[in-house]
Amino acid sequence: MNSSSLLLLNLGGQEVILIVVLALLLFGGKKIPELMRGMGRGIREFKDASNGVKNDIEDSMKDKKDQN
Repeated sequence: MNSSSLLLLNLGGQEVILIVVLALLLFGGKKIPELMRGMGRGIREFKDASNGVKNDIEDSMKDKKDQN
């Protein structure tokens, strides 16, 4: 992986710093941790849901295999 890309649509270091500075100016230092916590909770819920679907599919495949 290219060291200049941060998995953010191939943004370089300067662009990421600019985005962080703009976020600080728009939201302020106190609001950003709240936003990040909310985003973390959303990502965790998404992962839990996708793992649940994966487990359901695997269970149904095991059940179908056991029936044969």
